[in-house]
Amino acid sequence: MLMLAASDFQLGWTHSVEHVEWQEEWRILDSALSLTMARVRGSGAGMEPGENARLRDGWWEWPGAIQVPALVLAASGATGAGWTLCAADTCTVIGETSGAPIIIKPCAAS
Repeated sequence: MLMLAASDFQLGWTHSVEHVEWQEEWRILDSALSLTMARVRGSGAGMEPGENARLRDGWWEWPGAIQVPALVLAASGATGAGWTLCAADTCTVIGETSGAPIIIKPCAAS
């Protein structure tokens, strides 16, 4: 288990088919995860930039528009890489090898 003492985090990965970088900015809001911004360095199969996307420094960026109770990341080990999770100036690679799905969710306040 990995616990982060942060209300904002970034999740990044390389698309397994298109081999293009994708990044998302998330914030904990009202006990849920709120996507605040997403960016992709290109487009292709299942990687079309979102609504209101703008090209900035080689990245298509657009505002986030979803709120979810949790993120479930499949860890197949077949994609060649995992996800990079960054929060509070620290980055950790997760899901690099085959295993159980990785669940990212807010912790209950204590």
